[in-house]
Parts: sequence; C-alpha cells; structure tokens
Amino acid sequence: MARRRVPRSVFDYVDGAAEQEIGIRRAQAAFDDAQFRPRVLKDVSRVDTSADILGARAALPLVLAPTGFTRMMHHAGEVAVARAAARADIPYTLSTMGTTGPEEVRACAPEARHWFQLYLWRERAASEALIERVDAAGYEALMLTVDTPVSGARMRDVRNGLTIPPTLTLRTLAGMAARPAWWWNALTTEPLKFAAMTGFDGTVEELVGRMFDPALSPADFAWLRARWPRTLVVKGIQTVEGARILAALGADAVVVSSHGGRQLDRTVPPLHLLPRIAAAVDGACQVLIDSGVRSGADLAAARALGASAAMIGRPYLYGLMAGGEQGVERAIDVLGTEYTRTLQLLGVKNTDELAPEHVSLP
Repeated sequence: MARRRVPRSVFDYVDGAAEQEIGIRRAQAAFDDAQFRPRVLKDVSRVDTSADILGARAALPLVLAPTGFTRMMHHAGEVAVARAAARADIPYTLSTMGTTGPEEVRACAPEARHWFQLYLWRERAASEALIERVDAAGYEALMLTVDTPVSGARMRDVRNGLTIPPTLTLRTLAGMAARPAWWWNALTTEPLKFAAMTGFDGTVEELVGRMFDPALSPADFAWLRARWPRTLVVKGIQTVEGARILAALGADAVVVSSHGGRQLDRTVPPLHLLPRIAAAVDGACQVLIDSGVRSGADLAAARALGASAAMIGRPYLYGLMAGGEQGVERAIDVLGTEYTRTLQLLGVKNTDELAPEHVSLP
C-alpha cells in the first residue's frame, strides 16, 4: 500500500539503504535467525507488555526512531507520528532533519514522551542554539547520533535524483500523473523544508557533507554532556569498546545501531552485538537497539538479549505513507499484538521476565 501512495523516489528513500544494501539485509536476517525457547504450562492468560525505558514505563519496549524529511512521506509528517506515539504510550524521537519544528511537535502532542535526535554540526554555535531550543521546549531526552561523519552512498536516492525539497524535473512531473494525491498535498500544504535549519536546497549527501562534523570525538560528547541537563542517549554504537567509553563518560543509554544500513554497508548485525554490549556496560547505562526490527517477535528477541527497548523507523514510515496518522497507529498496533502473542507463546507473563534463556542466536 505504501508503495502505491507515494512517488518512487519517496518510497525508495524510506525503503533503501547504502551501496548494495547488504547490511540491512543482514540485520533483518539476524532477527529472522533468532531461535525461541518457549516454556510451557505457564499461566499467560494476562501478560504485561510494559517496560521501563529511561526511568519511565512505556506500554511496549518500543521507541519510534528519528527519521528525516517525514513530511515528504505524508503531509501530516512528524505531528502525525508524535500523536500516534502518545496514544500508544511510547516515546517518539524527532530528528534534526525533521520537517516540523520541535516546538510545534511538542505543542501538537503535549502528552507524548518527546525525545530529540541531534547531529553535532561543524558550527558549534548552531548546535548550541538548537540544543537550547529543544531544552526550552521541554524535551525529555536528547539523542546524539555518532555514525555519520560523512554521508553513506544511498544509491537509490542517487538514481532517483532525490533532492530536498523535491525539484520539478521531467521525472517528477511524470510522477505527478502517477501519484496525483501525494503531489496535490505536497503543493497545497506548507513547503517541505528542514525545521531546525533554513536556507538549504540540494541533495541529502551534499547537506551531510556541508554540515556534519567528521572530527567528532569523546571530547565533543563531554561538551554536550555539560550542556544538556536531562537524559542523554548516544545512537550508532557498533563496538563493545565504544559502548564502554560512552557509559564511562556519562551516557544514560546507548543505541546499538547500523543506522538502518543507511551509512556503512556490510556492518555486523546489531542483534549479534547486543548481548556483548549489554554485558560490557553491565547496567551502567541502558542499551537500546535498532536496524532490522520488523515485528513484535523481533521486539521480544531484542529484549531477551539485553535491550531495554528496540527502535523502529521504516515500519512506522510505511504506515505513514499508506495511511497518515492512522497508518502509524496501525503499525504500532500490529507490533503490539505480535509482541503480546509472542510473550504468551514463550510462557512469559511480563516484559521483565524475558531473558537470554528464551532466545538463542546461531
């Protein structure tokens, strides 16, 4: 359904990954290869799916991950996602590359758990100004992404000539005939632009090359830790050593992540790294995971192997493209139903009972 509702370049932006897209296939396959070990003769007539995520209970061990250009997928964009997350009682992470400002998203879904994802820019003054905006808007957590020193080579975007905002070329004009509803919404609603920055027109790769800092180091994390007064999460951890360093520097959580396979291709599947990283930090900070999570069974596997929660991006964006806010809500509902059923079939009464004994990796 999502593929039929939006132009090809938009769907490919969501669905695609870096270079040959090997990494994301491996990440998904790792979850597929997880083997459950159910316990029987357990009373699972009622199960509690809630989980502690960074000091507060959520209805599921699930966080909606940050995604850029969300209003490109549907004109309601980040506001629709935040509202669906609020109803589901799970956190939502707004991206630096979002197309709705942090103040507006917060105001449109005041009851939600709001997190904000941050890229540290070359111009530290610009980063500091954005941090102050997010702080003033009352965001609960800041999530620093550290795996983008340069842009990954997303070949589908290159082939499609994707720019932000979309430019009117012969190809896009032809696409209007195929997806008239999407184009009507795009042309009659607020122009697509970055809410956290202004004055940029060009490709995603050009933007990353101009803004992001390839010299990021532990000292930059310390700089951020001193300026952000609340929960600080670091996303993009792919080694045990990296997790240990950040836990020691004061990270409240790390996200084991390959950026959905959208940066470096051929990476180790995050699920394979998860048990070692969880053991290495040993409770010094929480551990989350993303990249490859597609079902409620995947949530259960991640939780059993040491994650406090898993993050999803593509699954809710498919829902957004297919049906706007209701599509996002439906995607979360499906994951919740699958997760509940998986707990019951594993013989587990609540999320906190999930443990390595319930799942193994080949």
